[in-house]
Amino acid sequence: MPLTRKGTATRQRIVEGAADQIREQGVFAVRLEDVMARTATSKSQLFHYFPGGKDELLLAVARHEAARVIHDQEPELSSLTSWPAWQLWRDKVVARYRAQGSDCPLHAALARLGGTTDATRTVAGELIGRWQHQLAAGIRHMQGSGAIAPELDADREAAALLAGIQGGVLILMTTGGSTHLEAALDRGIAHLRASGHQDR
Repeated sequence: MPLTRKGTATRQRIVEGAADQIREQGVFAVRLEDVMARTATSKSQLFHYFPGGKDELLLAVARHEAARVIHDQEPELSSLTSWPAWQLWRDKVVARYRAQGSDCPLHAALARLGGTTDATRTVAGELIGRWQHQLAAGIRHMQGSGAIAPELDADREAAALLAGIQGGVLILMTTGGSTHLEAALDRGIAHLRASGHQDR
């Protein structure tokens, strides 16, 4: 049965509260009692929306945070139509992950659930797919204007750029430094730019 508007809002409040709790305490320290207190919900309410308990709630947090990864890059990610636009997107990605630091509810939730389950693979796959699709669309737009060589495989180039970003984010989460993330973005964009015939 679909949730009512009030039910949807309550469920979302629980998910957001759990995500905030993870940022503050880490996923292993978070208890359902903490989430209930933070979101002013009862045990019966929490299990009404998440009958699978903590694991189901963590999966919902992971989905919420995966959507937030894309949302936080907009509108720049959907507007990769010039080199200045790519630079704005690059700067926004770096700023986002610098601000996040090592406190990533998405990574924490997926790690706690186990990164090899069908559910976690689906969440991660949807995020990577959406992100790569947007990057590839930007590359194809730039190919249409001659700014990126038409012979490059847009999907493969987007996949390589995204792999570099993810590696840089992992290092940032481990060390606190954004040098590797910035290098991956700068080298990836420079590679695309060097392939083109027009500097736009």
